[in-house]
Amino acid sequence: MATSLHLEAANLPEDAIEVARIADAWGVKGWFKVVPHSADPEALFSAKRWFLQPSERGAKAFSGTVLLNIRQAKDHSDTVVAWAEGVDDRDAAEALRGARVFVPRSSFPSTGTDEYYWVDLIGLQVVNREGVALGQVRELMSTGPQTVLVLAYEQDGKAQERMIPFVSAFVDKVELAEKRITVDWQPDY
Repeated sequence: MATSLHLEAANLPEDAIEVARIADAWGVKGWFKVVPHSADPEALFSAKRWFLQPSERGAKAFSGTVLLNIRQAKDHSDTVVAWAEGVDDRDAAEALRGARVFVPRSSFPSTGTDEYYWVDLIGLQVVNREGVALGQVRELMSTGPQTVLVLAYEQDGKAQERMIPFVSAFVDKVELAEKRITVDWQPDY
């Protein structure tokens, strides 16, 4: 049976950030399950336009970048489910399986004081109070109660990794404009 997937081709916005992937169809009316890359998927709920790219592996129901106008996205038990224009039945929803979901950074909700999106911290240089460079944020890891900065640095020509809890006890200041995080941490910790 031919699927009724009608998606509009689009250009990926320059500030697009991958925030999730589509897991599978959910129900029979075109809803689909979404697996967010973040524990706090606010950007998925606030953005009414999602940009999709096909998964790197597996069958592709579309190519390039397509625009999905979201009718509704909501929490459902331990997952997120969404419904979009042009995806009106289970077959159409299944055709999206594995697709990567991007939203423009400009459509993320604004953050409160001392709140940061993970994506904004990646690539920042981390220095301690004495000005010693400790590395560059490569990724963030959630360890349950807290988030940990994973830093990449070189020592004696070898790539190394350092982890610093992203909590106020250790993080003095995050300066996004300067691309710098200042921490109370020593290189030999």
